[in-house]
Amino acid sequence: MKLRNLITFLEKVAPPIYQEDYDNCGLIVGQIDADITGIITCLDVTEEVLKEALDRQYNVVVSHHPIIFKGLKKLTGQTYVERVLLQAIKHDIAIYAIHTNLDNMYHRGVNSKIAEKLGLQNTAILLPKKATRKLNIWIPAVHSETLKKALLGVVEDLPQSSSLTIFSGLSIDNNQQEAFIEIELLYAIDLENHLLQVIKSMQLHTLLTYHTSDTNNLTLSIGAGIIGNLPTAMPENEFLAFLKSQMQTACIRHTQYLGKEIRKVAVCGGAGGFLLSQAIRQGADIFITSDYKYHEFFDADGKIMIADIGHYESEQFTADLLSSWISQKFSTFAVSSTTVRTNPVHYY
Repeated sequence: MKLRNLITFLEKVAPPIYQEDYDNCGLIVGQIDADITGIITCLDVTEEVLKEALDRQYNVVVSHHPIIFKGLKKLTGQTYVERVLLQAIKHDIAIYAIHTNLDNMYHRGVNSKIAEKLGLQNTAILLPKKATRKLNIWIPAVHSETLKKALLGVVEDLPQSSSLTIFSGLSIDNNQQEAFIEIELLYAIDLENHLLQVIKSMQLHTLLTYHTSDTNNLTLSIGAGIIGNLPTAMPENEFLAFLKSQMQTACIRHTQYLGKEIRKVAVCGGAGGFLLSQAIRQGADIFITSDYKYHEFFDADGKIMIADIGHYESEQFTADLLSSWISQKFSTFAVSSTTVRTNPVHYY
């Protein structure tokens, strides 16, 4: 199997277009046409993870966190990032990152895994994203059906988040004495490149113009965080004990008790402080995330409990999540989660 086959699958599950602006998802090291000998999944790419891949004779690492966030000016082996990259290049090991694009997936995402661990019900995206755009196309009527079929064909084998709606109307170009059809499409933004490829191929054979524009439509399947309800409300101290057990964390940093039961729970794996106002607005009793700074805890303001369970702890199940659905897709291929605990934070 080629690396490009794996990448095609990963990018159907979590299209890179849904990554945040600061992120660096995708193929970081490697050649897309390389043959795969085995895949190891991890939260972070470290020298120990790379050694494990070498020992197993695997040549692909699929990581949640990108090994490179910003551009490198030197590659001298002076930092762990540089050493990992040098070793990967030396041994022809490909590194692929699937980060905030996976975080933003309601299905199969990091937050849905946390929600599953906590048994949350009636879950929904905490902060949905704008995920649709509009495309208007003007094409001679005689070619319109061919174009419609080609556009509809784009939807096949694409993510469940993708959708395509077509509206059409007839107009007459008086200058050319030809009937034109206007086709209006509302589509998930991960379809855009595929749709434009179809349009540009049609332009080689007929007169065709098009225009793309944004919409204000939100999607229920893409966005940050998840909110849901516990099957049964729990006292605050009991819920924290339950949370500590389910998320296998050594400690939880939290704001003061508010003297009420926990029923509605908001979660965001990784650094999710930007979602606090949404959690409050939607009536969550507790907001579970990580990477909270001292002064940020004051923002709870007696309206909600904040529980910081640690960055690694909040995303620790991601490696297993990745290996699970890669194995389901490529059932005859060697796929393993790393046995290396990559958490750089230790508790005394």
